[in-house]
This record gives sequence, C-alpha cells and structure tokens, in this order.
Amino acid sequence: MSLKIPIETSARHIHITQEDFETLFGPGTKPTFSKELSQPGQYACKERLTVVGPKGRFEKVVILGPYRKETQVEISVTDARRLGIKSVIRQSGDIEGTPGCTLIGPKGTIELSKGVIVAKRHIHMTPVDAVRAHVKDNDIVFVITTSYERSLIFSDVVVRVSPSFSLSMHVDTDEANAFANEENPTGVILKLFNGHTYSLQNWADELQSGISR
Repeated sequence: MSLKIPIETSARHIHITQEDFETLFGPGTKPTFSKELSQPGQYACKERLTVVGPKGRFEKVVILGPYRKETQVEISVTDARRLGIKSVIRQSGDIEGTPGCTLIGPKGTIELSKGVIVAKRHIHMTPVDAVRAHVKDNDIVFVITTSYERSLIFSDVVVRVSPSFSLSMHVDTDEANAFANEENPTGVILKLFNGHTYSLQNWADELQSGISR
C-alpha cells in the first residue's frame, strides 16, 4: 500500500538569526510565539517584517522560529518576480550564491547579501516512513497528487529523513495553486526515472522518435 503524504502549502516566510532579529526589533527582544507548525519544534511568530526588492515589496511577512544560523527568506517564483529578484531554487539552508534583499523591522533595517530562495519542493519524513516508502534521505522522487479533476505529478521532489520530522510534503503557493485546492490534499510517491525531470524529457523524446520502452 502506498504511503499517503499530506501536502502543505508553505507561504512566503523568514528564518532569522538572533543577531538579525535584535537589529530589526531592538536589543534584548525575543520572538513571540504565535502558533505551532506541523514540523515538531517549529512555530510561527507574531512579529512581521517587510521584504524589499528592486521592483517591489511584501509587508507583514511572517517569521518562523526557532532562530537559525543564517537568515533566509523563502518565497515563490511569482514573489521573486514581484520583488525583482532572480528566483533560485534551493534546499533550505543552502544559500551560497543566492540573491539578497532588504528586511525592514520596527527598529532597524538589514541588507541581506544572500539568503533569498525558492524552496525546492520536498517531503519531510521519519526513518520509519522512509522504510515504508522504500526511499532514503536525499532521494529524488515524483509525487502524484490526489486532487480531483486537477491532479498532477510533481517531479524533482527531494526526500528529507529525520527522527525529528513529521510526515508532510511542502510546496509553495505557486505549486499549490497548480492543482485543485482541498482541505486535506495528499499525494503518493511515484517511482519513475529516479524522480528527475530530465529523464522524463528523454523518455518523451524517445516516444516521439518511435522508441517504446
């Protein structure tokens, strides 16, 4: 039986260092807990920031806790276009060579030289989930959604395995809008060409050339 994976929409948000938080909100300040997120230990804060790019800005962008080692802004491709920032798809934490932006808080402003990413679509799962799904950490897979009438297949989905995770797939708002929204969308892993888009394209090219596998 296939492992049914909850699909969650990850809207634009900010992970932040303690130093940057105090620069933006004042010395000695700390994030204020607002609500728990699906991943254990992760939570939304009441504090909000303004994100500014060369062409536009977003007001009241949520901060997620706890503190991170580096400040990171996660947006969608559409968000990147509105800000005038190049969209660079990366796994969380992999920010070398990524664009920056300006963060504005009530007590200060920070110019980030890097850290703005479009998060690579991914699945959080425990080691037990990974055994059930026959995958391992950093595998690349396809996921087919179970949304009615607008189902689709997501390719290049990275699997992230840790005992501290809770089973869920995270997509951004662009990706979530691509299939019919439901209250509790789910998906299942599809084993095909190791999850890579380029292999799927090669298959399509072969079919057009009359080669059938």
